Amino acid sequence: MIGSYAKKVALALMLALFFTTQVAHGQGRFMVLSGEIVSPAYEGWWPNDDGSYKLFFGYMNSNWEEELDVAIGPDNYFSIVGEAALDNLEIEDYDFAIADQGQPTHFYPRRNPFLFTIDVPSDFGTNEMVWTLRTKNHVARAFASLMPDYRINPQVISTEVGGSFGSLDDRLRTNIPPELRLDGEAFRTARVGEPLDLSVEAHDPDNLPERRPGLGGIGASLDQIYRTPQSIVVMSGPGLRFSWSIYRGPAKYAKFEPAQFKTYTDSRAYANSPWSPPYIVPEVPEGNRWTSTVTFDRPGEYVLRGIASDGSMFSYQNVNVTVTR
Repeated sequence: MIGSYAKKVALALMLALFFTTQVAHGQGRFMVLSGEIVSPAYEGWWPNDDGSYKLFFGYMNSNWEEELDVAIGPDNYFSIVGEAALDNLEIEDYDFAIADQGQPTHFYPRRNPFLFTIDVPSDFGTNEMVWTLRTKNHVARAFASLMPDYRINPQVISTEVGGSFGSLDDRLRTNIPPELRLDGEAFRTARVGEPLDLSVEAHDPDNLPERRPGLGGIGASLDQIYRTPQSIVVMSGPGLRFSWSIYRGPAKYAKFEPAQFKTYTDSRAYANSPWSPPYIVPEVPEGNRWTSTVTFDRPGEYVLRGIASDGSMFSYQNVNVTVTR
């Protein structure tokens, strides 16, 4: 009897230790700051009015703080292939002529969804647009196809980004992304240490989703701010907003004034991200004009990306900058 009881106690202790270790391991990976990979993501497609199709892409950087730079080339390229032709990750298909499809080369932490699009012709058929990305000596691929299950609409985008606090309002199915206009040229030059002026104008043509406050913000309790997320997708509030980021080039050598809020889903408290409690979407500036400067510490080629959002849909504007000494 005593031997049997001792065995049961020993087994219980072993199981407790095992599950405690697994939970701790899972929590450690959940908050890993650096050293992890970036995975490209295919978000879905929808038809264009002219019969072509629009493919949506993003990525997931598994790190919470480390940012990576991967130049266009054998470690960051697109291929157009037949169905399943690149399922074997050991197969290389780098072709300089089609490798660059407008994908980023600078990768911010965490989830960066619906970041760029590629249009394919009406006769794309069963072909695949494949994004290959190698980080930390690990190859990952996103396989874009026109399979019916991947068809999306603005409501799907809103749901995937936690827009309007996760609202399922049917009106979001026809939500129109913000209108975004850049002042000045999209190709510019700058000198190291000299501020470059940036100005854009943005509008929300349908005022959907309507701006409204949510839980959090000024006066929020610590329980509200630090509570465990209640949904699989982190949520952000509705309302027109705009921010600059670095799309290509080393972001550590570029400084924006005023500081820009994060355009990726950093859900940690006080992280200056729309997905971060207790973030409050700023009021729209006078005349719907956002002005700022960017200063570079090192010469090189940079692509700035301006992102206007209503919290559910996004509009983008790139600015190519050649920085010299």
